[in-house]
Amino acid sequence: MKHDSYVMSELQSIREAFAEASSFLAGHGLAEPQRSSQLLLEHVLGLSGAAYYMALADPFPPARKAEWEALVTRRAAGEPVQYITREQEFYGRAFEVTPDVLIPRPETELLVEAILKYGAELWPDGLAGVRGEAAREVEGDGQWTAAGGEAGVVRGQAAPGTMAAADEAAAHSGAGRNAARRVSGAGAAGAARPLTAVDIGAGSGAISVTLAAEAPAWRVCAGDISPGALAVARRNAQRHGTAVDLRLGDLLEPFAGLETDILVSNPPYIPGGDIAGLQREVRDHEPRTALDGGGDGLDPYRRMMEQLPLLPAPPRLVGFELGQGQAEQVAGLLRAAGHWDEIITIDDLAGIPRHVLGIARRRTGEAGPV
Repeated sequence: MKHDSYVMSELQSIREAFAEASSFLAGHGLAEPQRSSQLLLEHVLGLSGAAYYMALADPFPPARKAEWEALVTRRAAGEPVQYITREQEFYGRAFEVTPDVLIPRPETELLVEAILKYGAELWPDGLAGVRGEAAREVEGDGQWTAAGGEAGVVRGQAAPGTMAAADEAAAHSGAGRNAARRVSGAGAAGAARPLTAVDIGAGSGAISVTLAAEAPAWRVCAGDISPGALAVARRNAQRHGTAVDLRLGDLLEPFAGLETDILVSNPPYIPGGDIAGLQREVRDHEPRTALDGGGDGLDPYRRMMEQLPLLPAPPRLVGFELGQGQAEQVAGLLRAAGHWDEIITIDDLAGIPRHVLGIARRRTGEAGPV
């Protein structure tokens, strides 16, 4: 299929520019060409909502013509709109996205909703009991950054200066200092500590930043194997005024020794042999490391179950997003692990089983099966 450059007709209204670009994109086999044209127009014109619709009859600004043509041409070649505009909405917030991260999908909002719901049921006050000295940070500093801090905290192999800047922001935050004292004191006294949620495969930070924003009493951590992805997540944490402890590494490894109450992940789950048949927007532009789940797409789930001994105790709440037809197998992995007495499957808006949750209603050590 040809991908010729888009050349806008001479002077026309914004509405006519929209219609012309929509027709051009449709001719190049793009799905939802009108939606793409509107998003690109809003981006080029700096308009949204009612302001965009009110401007449709206005002449298209000549100063924006070259940019408009370039963006429509990129979309016609299959590049996702979100990478062109560098933005995607998730849970009512705008997130920066780049080719370093998977584009957040609407169905993942259902996973966040489920984690927030069951997290509130298990820990109504956002606090969890300490299981001895293991609750202290593996680094030994006993510190964590409270939600609302200036920057996402990056631990592990961060880019030069990143960790120092984040730690400096935490050190100058009164909330951060108070929270640090609460945690270090709780470890000694066996009292409550902040509920800790860990997101594996941070990507843009859509899950972790949203959890930190919606549940400010929680301590939220996130890991990713990609330094580029962590950089995007850090910027999104800063953008939304949340603090997320970001760590570079493979699955649960960066969180070894960390007392973890909630484990959530939208890992790569597409079978490697299926990637060639994906839509070109996904296949050719989204990061393969965020897509390829191995031979049957289930490798990350198996490995996370195998890595659970890295944590002081199994998380009481686990939530995974997964691909079509994988729900029974992932649920089986959770049952086989034997840590959760309730396994829940949640359908997406299309009725496809999309998320599996494991819930331990009883704490470790309490009477009854867990």
